[in-house]
Parts: sequence; structure tokens; C-alpha cells
Amino acid sequence: MLHRVLWGWRRRATRVPANRAAEAGFTLVELLVVLVILVLLASLVGPRVVGYLGTSRVKTAKVQIESLGSAIELYRIDNGRYPTTDEGLKALVQAPPGVDGWKGPYLTKKDVPNDPWNRPYYYRSPGQHGPFDIFSLGADNQVGGTGENEDIASW
Repeated sequence: MLHRVLWGWRRRATRVPANRAAEAGFTLVELLVVLVILVLLASLVGPRVVGYLGTSRVKTAKVQIESLGSAIELYRIDNGRYPTTDEGLKALVQAPPGVDGWKGPYLTKKDVPNDPWNRPYYYRSPGQHGPFDIFSLGADNQVGGTGENEDIASW
């Protein structure tokens, strides 16, 4: 008898009343409020993140151009001249035909890196602004521009 009393009490204690079952979830209004808050946060943070991405690409291009310029100077020391425009930046990783003093590769990678927008860097020798010109036309691949579209050059 005592066992039945305890068992019955236990069964009643574990039941969820019908009115509490209706409260076990989120209402549509609560979900919409959370979604609105998330959209507002994304609209404030999103442009900043995209802006940092753009400036980091420009900075990466500047660093790569400086590195390529240093490698070209090493090439000149070994060969007595800069790579011609036709030989291009490829002369830093592979000996051009007829160059006897080549002691490269002058870059640590086996290929010449592309700019951050995955296009090859432009190279001219003799350059219009110095003995050689290395440049990227930025994100828009057009002359001129500002921000991420600006031209990044060795001069």
C-alpha cells in the first residue's frame, strides 16, 4: 500500500500540466525580435569587415611589389642588368635564355605571385618612373581609382 502511494505521487510529479506545455517554446514575435537585432548588428559590422578586407589587399600588393623590387635588384647585381620587359618577372624564378650570370631563383616560391586580385603584376624595363616599373591596377583593373581600386606601384 505504501508502495502504491509513493508510486502514484511520483507519477503525478513528473507530469507537465497542460498550460505549461504551451509555454515551452519561442513565439513568432520573439523570433522576429532576435532576427531584427541580428540584422542590425550585421549592418553595422559588415561594412567594417569588408573595408578591412579591401585595405588588407592593398597593403598585401604593396608588400609584394617591394619584395619583387628587391628580387629584381638582386638579379641586376648578378647579371649587370634588369630583366627586360619581354623576360618579365618570370626571369626571377627561371633563367632567361642567354643569361649566363643567373644565380636564382630570386624568389622563395617557384612561381611569381599574382596580385591580391589574382592577376599578374605589370612589369616594364626600362620603366617610365625609374629603371623598372612594377604595378597592379587594383581591384577594378583600370588605370586610376581610389581605395581598393587604386593603382599600386613601385614608384
